[in-house]
Amino acid sequence: MKNAFGMSGRPIMADPPSTMEDKDDEPPGCSTTQTLPAPAFPTPPPKQGGLVVKFPIYRTNGYHPAARKFRKRFFPNIPSKLWNDWQWQVSHRIRTAAELEAMLQLTEAERQALSLNAAKLPLGITPYYMSLISPDDPHQPLRRTVVPTAHEFYRAAGEADDPLGEEGQSPLPGLVHRYPDRVLLLLQDFCSTYCRYCTRSRVVGHGKIIPSRNRLEKALAYIEETKTVRDVLLSGGDPLVQGDDRLEWILSRLRRIPHVEIVRIGTKVPAVLPQRITPKFVKMLKKYHPLWMSLHFTHPDECTPEAYRACGMLADAGIPLGSQTVLLKGINDSVEVMKSLMHHLLKMRVRPYYLYQCDPITGSSHFRTPVEKGLEIIRGLRGFTSGYAVPTYVVDAPGGGGKIPLTTNYVLGREDNDLLLTNYENGRYRYPDGPCNQEN
Repeated sequence: MKNAFGMSGRPIMADPPSTMEDKDDEPPGCSTTQTLPAPAFPTPPPKQGGLVVKFPIYRTNGYHPAARKFRKRFFPNIPSKLWNDWQWQVSHRIRTAAELEAMLQLTEAERQALSLNAAKLPLGITPYYMSLISPDDPHQPLRRTVVPTAHEFYRAAGEADDPLGEEGQSPLPGLVHRYPDRVLLLLQDFCSTYCRYCTRSRVVGHGKIIPSRNRLEKALAYIEETKTVRDVLLSGGDPLVQGDDRLEWILSRLRRIPHVEIVRIGTKVPAVLPQRITPKFVKMLKKYHPLWMSLHFTHPDECTPEAYRACGMLADAGIPLGSQTVLLKGINDSVEVMKSLMHHLLKMRVRPYYLYQCDPITGSSHFRTPVEKGLEIIRGLRGFTSGYAVPTYVVDAPGGGGKIPLTTNYVLGREDNDLLLTNYENGRYRYPDGPCNQEN
């Protein structure tokens, strides 16, 4: 079957055979990294707006109007059944400059990046997510997160390909053991949509981490032998862009290890590929509780009816959902935008968990904000909205130091036995914090 551009359907990652053959789930991309001078073309300040469509009510059976319009224009002969098939979405990702240029008015910075054809991270955007991107506003938040620009090829001071030092804390390929009681297991390096600020852009999309049975068996053996591991986080790439059978094999194997108490899955699927969350899929996941999910939402524009529906199905399956949002310059670095996103997440039954300072990966300077900006946002949330809507602001320390929470200081000092405090409105208060003398 062909779409409106005449592109034939590409091979899709269907459920694998039971033998779990060793094979790449995505052809390796070009991993050549070029260091170029800072782009000389003008870069006006990004706007905080974007392709925002107001919904009075999020209907569980509704569709984003932008998705309807996009599909009608670019995929007019594709029936709803195919559009809502996650495998069709993955096999028809926008992956080339020609496809992208047919859908967007590209800027010089975007053309430069696409012509270099040497990005650390390949281009990949699902048709669904592409439908949410503004065709003529290069500063639209969602567009900036997934469309490459020449800024990616500028290496600023302090940036590194592996800023978190994961390679040095990997006893086995694709297994990171940083904290005493938990490990990170990278199932694959494939994502349905690639975020340009990805902290693992050194490996993601290049076929360096394949979901082979041999590699995963070794990782599972390590977890089984390391009795202190009680928590396993599955990540990648995106773990959910695998067939049900393969993911169930992993979950069932982990559930057979007595000291593994909980399993977590890190994914951006509900934001970029909500079609993946189906009744059959969540029925399978329910068998492996306690199971948690960390979802990656970046901007309110991602909180569509489709995303609401996907999160609702996961929540109804008893899976606690938390969000991990990366603070990005010109995308979500304002109190207003962040508060809107946090409110959407709560309505989707997703608990705001972490607000990450953007990792200093190579080519990320155009995404990173000063740390003070993150503290400003936390100050603008704390007390002004529900406590549940305030995430923990963290820096994942370069060199493998782990997550370090950053907080605003509400303690002014001490006076005698009183602790001097300030609140969100800058009011001053005393708390009796001296010794408690109780009569016997």
